[in-house]
Amino acid sequence: MKISARNVIKGTIKGINHGPVSAEIVITAAKGLEITSVITDSAAKELGLKNGVAVYAVIKASNVMIAID
Repeated sequence: MKISARNVIKGTIKGINHGPVSAEIVITAAKGLEITSVITDSAAKELGLKNGVAVYAVIKASNVMIAID
């Protein structure tokens, strides 16, 4: 796989919540980090996503905000 995004994190699917239009995918990465992504339900099915499958979280963002109390 070649991709221009620089933030690529390898992980394993921990859970999938299918909805009528979108699916919430929870990925466990190294050191217990969890990443949640919302994609179309049809894309999740086309990719054959299931618990335990190895995947890449590809993050492409122009801004990352940080907040504290």
